[in-house]
Amino acid sequence: MDGILVVTKPGGMTSHDVVVRIRRAAGTKRVGHAGTLDPDATGVLVILVGRATAAMQFMVGMPKAYTAEMVLGITTDTQDASGKAVRVADAVDVSKERFLDALAGYTGEISQVPPMVSAVHHEGRRLYELAREGIEVERRPRRVRIYEIRVERWPDVPLAVGSRVTVRVTCSSGTYIRQLAADIGESLGCGAHLGSLVRTRVGPFDLASAHGLDEIEASAWDGHLSSLLVPVAAGLSHLPAVTVGGEDARRISTGAQIEAPGCVRCSAEPSPAPGEDDRGGDLVRVHQETGELLCVARVERSGARARLRPVRVFTG
Repeated sequence: MDGILVVTKPGGMTSHDVVVRIRRAAGTKRVGHAGTLDPDATGVLVILVGRATAAMQFMVGMPKAYTAEMVLGITTDTQDASGKAVRVADAVDVSKERFLDALAGYTGEISQVPPMVSAVHHEGRRLYELAREGIEVERRPRRVRIYEIRVERWPDVPLAVGSRVTVRVTCSSGTYIRQLAADIGESLGCGAHLGSLVRTRVGPFDLASAHGLDEIEASAWDGHLSSLLVPVAAGLSHLPAVTVGGEDARRISTGAQIEAPGCVRCSAEPSPAPGEDDRGGDLVRVHQETGELLCVARVERSGARARLRPVRVFTG
């Protein structure tokens, strides 16, 4: 039972709650997720089962897409609908043109301060744990990237306090959509909070390929859960593919370095994301000639030479 399970997370559950239910259904403790989703949020949650958990470190940074509903004119202490209103505007005097101009200012690389209700660590504790105790601490801004943000639904009547505008956001991993909604509201001068959030895509996985928990548990009961699993290679499609055969395939599948194929040696100098890890050097997925995924390896270049050093092996 090894592979990726694309789940439609319901509201009111933590990502860990989903993991627990999948562990019971799959009958294995080797289950994890490739990026958390807030309890109130719904949508795509990528679950890794069995040996696929070894790919987690390469998948958590996949870009994501969301459908977010912004509530204008009301600011809450959690920046979403679960919090208490801390400020209510007298009016929302915002045209669509002004709203679109504000969105344009949040496209590209931006700086975000992690919300106090996030899972970021501070001196050994999660920020949301401190927030529950009424403690607020200083947080360092983080750089994230908004690839696209556009209006999906606009009210038919003039905006007022409580008006809801739905936007679609495609962004880098680590982006806080509730913070984005609050920041846009501040830039408009009326404030805003996140009314609802649906994650529609994680990397190559979208809602159309996702399965509900009831379906997953029914499939497990019938003994067909494996039919819902996607090969781990599908979650590594953002990494360039390299094919090796013969003795090279045997050696790299045991963790040994090999000489890189000519196509790798002749390629351009490494570029940053998405195929580069934080220790330098391009990451690639290495397949056998039969198509079987052998490992994720780092390309280490020295002059005209290049070698593939395994980072994580998936065979054996």
